Amino acid sequence: MPERGEPTSPEGSKVALQNLQEGFAHFLRPIVYLGHNLISRAGVVLTTTSAITLLVAYASQLFGNFHPNPYVGILLFLILPGVFVMGLVLIPVGIYREFRKERRLGALPLAYPKIDFSQRELRRTVLFVAVMTAINVPIFAVASYRGTVYMESQDFCGLTCHQVMMPEYTAYQRSPHARVACVECHIGPGAPWFVRSKLSGSYQVIAVTFNLYPRPIPTPVHNLRPARQTCEECHWPERFSGNKLFIKTKYADDGQNSATKTVLLMHIGGRDLDQKLVGIHGAHLGLVTYIPSDEKRQQIPWVSHRNPDGTIAEYASTDNPPKPDLLAHAERRVMDCMDCHNRPSHIFYLPEPAVDREMAAGRISPSLPFVHKVSIELLKKNYPSRADAEIQLPEELREYYRKNYFSVYNHQGAEIEQAGRALVYIYDGNVFPAMNVTWGTYPNNLGHMDFPGCFRCHDGNHKSQGGKEITQDCNACHDLLAMDDPDPKILHELAGGN
Repeated sequence: MPERGEPTSPEGSKVALQNLQEGFAHFLRPIVYLGHNLISRAGVVLTTTSAITLLVAYASQLFGNFHPNPYVGILLFLILPGVFVMGLVLIPVGIYREFRKERRLGALPLAYPKIDFSQRELRRTVLFVAVMTAINVPIFAVASYRGTVYMESQDFCGLTCHQVMMPEYTAYQRSPHARVACVECHIGPGAPWFVRSKLSGSYQVIAVTFNLYPRPIPTPVHNLRPARQTCEECHWPERFSGNKLFIKTKYADDGQNSATKTVLLMHIGGRDLDQKLVGIHGAHLGLVTYIPSDEKRQQIPWVSHRNPDGTIAEYASTDNPPKPDLLAHAERRVMDCMDCHNRPSHIFYLPEPAVDREMAAGRISPSLPFVHKVSIELLKKNYPSRADAEIQLPEELREYYRKNYFSVYNHQGAEIEQAGRALVYIYDGNVFPAMNVTWGTYPNNLGHMDFPGCFRCHDGNHKSQGGKEITQDCNACHDLLAMDDPDPKILHELAGGN
């Protein structure tokens, strides 16, 4: 053996190479011999074809303009990687089954047939297998990553189960959080909740496949990750926010669609410079525990509040007293963001505020006589399907003006057509007959005008044993600066006018 640093002779290199080839050939002999079975060959075909397809798809995405629809995405990013892995598994499974079969039959050779690397075809085969093995590892890694990324995409969450998720996905696309990925709120960071979501998703796939899901989908989601681990990744409710001006425009049902404004100064609060919790957030964050008596958390018969001095005050509804069994066994929920902001990304409106919003935005012209009244009446009608509503809403609005205001119909045709499109937009965002979702199906707890919301607790009927009640004082949460005023003076003062 040559000493360290001494060059190896050509003859020694040749002998070492021959020994290496013989050792490699000895290792490959049983694999080549036993690999000639149907299962292993099927595995090779599945792995090779799926690998080539995946490579082409990934290259098309990387260098081209290939954006697969949800169903093609499932095939490319979830099913094909599974086929790829299944093919890899079938190869050793086939070899092992062939080995057991021949051993049982006593057909195993004493020595496996020799492999002659001087054969060109054999060398090509071995080289192909080696190259594909080297490629398969990164393919598997990329496929796993791409599959995970795709499962966390909005298209997968919202469009895969098209009918089931259509209401929530439509509302999400119109929400202030439309650019926030679904998983940021529904899963959040970390592996544990990712695994939990996929286990839950497995049942959801079964429910959709066999038509076992409820209509409408029930809310709230009882196993939703706590808001402190999701919402508060971006929002900081304890940060002092002070007061915020809120202006709401409403339109009357008269011929002029008379507009009025309500102006509120909301006491958002938070933690002030003295580290005291003040305002709406300060009065609730981490201090309130409650027991709901219904699945939707719209009936709250019992509330407790931790006072600044550390004492706990308990309040029970006098109208709907909590039953002993409820107090003993029901969920005691610590109030967080989602108890008031329960529809931050999936907002559904009632017809009245929806029409007010479209009129304030100019998409339904207030110059059309009685358009507010007629729009609400048309939206509240029952339509067999969304397709029927999309045809009948604009047509019935046209017919109303053609029949009752022919001059308006002749001169303001463009405004009527635009208003018709706005009605379809409102309907398509709030009513989904196939999922039994209609006006008011999903209550919004923010405020107290359209749904109980704040009044679930602040109704004047929740009292402690000492007779103290949860306040219903309007000024505790906001200052009412103007109420249904056609021309609020406060807005002129804020604008610097007279």
